[in-house]
Amino acid sequence: MFNATHDALTGLPDRVLFLGRLQSVVDRMKRHPHEAAAVLFIDIDDFKVVNDCYGHAIGDVLIKEVSNRLRACMRSDGTIARMGGDEFTVLVEDIADPSDAIRVAERIQASFERPFLLEGLEIFKSTSIGVAMTSPVTSAEAVLQNADIAMYRAKDQGKACSELFDRTMHEQVMNRLLLEAKLRYALQNEELTLHYQPIVAVDTGAVQGFEALLRWQPSESNSIPPSTFVPVAEQCGLIVPISAWVLKTACLEAASWRQRYPADPPLYVGINISSKHFSHAGFIGHVKDALEQSAVDPQCITIELTESLAMNDVAATGQTMSQLRTLGVKLSIDDFGTGYSSLSYLRRFPVDTLKIDQSFVKTMDAENYAIVKTIVGLARNLDLKVVAEGVETPNQHRLLALAGCGSAQGFLFAEPMPANSVGVFIESNRRNSGQTEQKGLARSTAGL
Repeated sequence: MFNATHDALTGLPDRVLFLGRLQSVVDRMKRHPHEAAAVLFIDIDDFKVVNDCYGHAIGDVLIKEVSNRLRACMRSDGTIARMGGDEFTVLVEDIADPSDAIRVAERIQASFERPFLLEGLEIFKSTSIGVAMTSPVTSAEAVLQNADIAMYRAKDQGKACSELFDRTMHEQVMNRLLLEAKLRYALQNEELTLHYQPIVAVDTGAVQGFEALLRWQPSESNSIPPSTFVPVAEQCGLIVPISAWVLKTACLEAASWRQRYPADPPLYVGINISSKHFSHAGFIGHVKDALEQSAVDPQCITIELTESLAMNDVAATGQTMSQLRTLGVKLSIDDFGTGYSSLSYLRRFPVDTLKIDQSFVKTMDAENYAIVKTIVGLARNLDLKVVAEGVETPNQHRLLALAGCGSAQGFLFAEPMPANSVGVFIESNRRNSGQTEQKGLARSTAGL
């Protein structure tokens, strides 16, 4: 009987037994509503790293040690259970208010400040804890779910902390699930589109290429910004199929531009890649498929990676970049200057372009101008191209020209446009840039 209701690894009550005890507390509260209890949902932060680095045997030892530490920490004033994996729960009864439950969570977290000794290894681990109060009108399953939601909020807050559940958390989760469902529908029913923002030469204003930007316009509501739906796509796993679609669509457009608007060098399209897609096992295959299906010249495709992504796993990043270079595509480091890259690593990566983050361009004071000029000089020494992002004013344009920046993009030149507007822009740009320098530059340098 014991084995049927207890976890085999730790000897703690399992989920079914814990829920039974929790439901008994909820039923008792219906008769004695003045009583209070709380559920703590505990998750070991970055537990997967232990399994990946040391193996599952060491991971099991850690789970046992965590259960022992929870027993020692709780003594006899709480019911501890293992939900599975690296998740545990604690039922704390006879408390006065939520602050008592928070203090229990803090006591548990304090106990994790000591290292775990595992087969001669000293490992430090923290926990994220969600806290939910019981209620006579809330089922045991719902209380447990609330604590789980609060735990994920603690994860979002940076881990190694605790969060008390409130109703807004539930609303946010429901809204996220609704957005996820709509996003799945959008992917299947072609509600996602690409807009293209021109990248121009700073000195002449001649268009050199475009950055592909993802847009979502649901059929019966207002457009939803990428800052809202991309994080949801990353959380639910949709980012990989969405990113693969972006690759194929942008490559088809680039192939079309190459035929309709020949240039030397040819117009190119920059495609942003998320960290989850870049590290996905099928990423290189997706790039290869997009190139083959579109028959585009690989030199017309630039894969854009953020600086933080490039530095996340230098060895893996370098290997994937080398594979991309073998396919013939070009590579760009986006948001350059905001991360923590080492110049020695930058030299090792087969990079073609640095994109100066718009934060340096937006406020072009003496300090930011010096940073921009330094990046331009660095790129020149490494034989790299430079693109400044977020150019909105003639003065920013003028200062970029003085700094020697070769290319730029921003609202000063053009806002992102749908694919069917790109041709009109290219023809107009060629007429204007062929006659004189871009008007904004001419105006901004008039006082020099």
